[in-house]
Amino acid sequence: MVLPIYLYGTGVLREEAAEADLSGREYLSSLVNDMKETLAAADGCGLAAPQVGVSLRVIIVDGDVVSETYDYLKGFRRTMINPVVVEESRETKEYSEGCLSVPGIYADVRRPAKIKVEYYDENLEKHVEEFDKFACRMIQHELDHLDGHLFVDKVAPIRKKIISKKLQGIAKGRVSTRYKTKS
Repeated sequence: MVLPIYLYGTGVLREEAAEADLSGREYLSSLVNDMKETLAAADGCGLAAPQVGVSLRVIIVDGDVVSETYDYLKGFRRTMINPVVVEESRETKEYSEGCLSVPGIYADVRRPAKIKVEYYDENLEKHVEEFDKFACRMIQHELDHLDGHLFVDKVAPIRKKIISKKLQGIAKGRVSTRYKTKS
């Protein structure tokens, strides 16, 4: 089922998400399937459970959407339940980011160039995996949602001032998207 994506200004986006109960396999499976359908309908490359109003530590990323730009992401998909960054590089990279919860706004954000993440996949199998390049970017962006942070929190102060009116408009529901949203 395609769920509405919660927009900037919605309380759930600022909450620290709770760990998902791994014994609730049926619920998690349903949530992950709904998130995948929602992400596909919105044509995005990543989605965190708080963005669909569920304050649990679950994210999905799909590199196919950006594989024309980053060909190495063709077929790259991950579902991460209760992900934890166990290592991150000192080296950083800056990329332009956008977000389904903050439509129409893009800004450069500096993040670690590599991370190692421990997580459970949708079959509840545990993984420890290292990511770099844009895969690392997508995952870090979604992980921030689990801690109540948005990419606009990390932009330079002058950029934040420039986009503040747009952010206020989004928070008031004055935004147009081609996907279902909730303010």
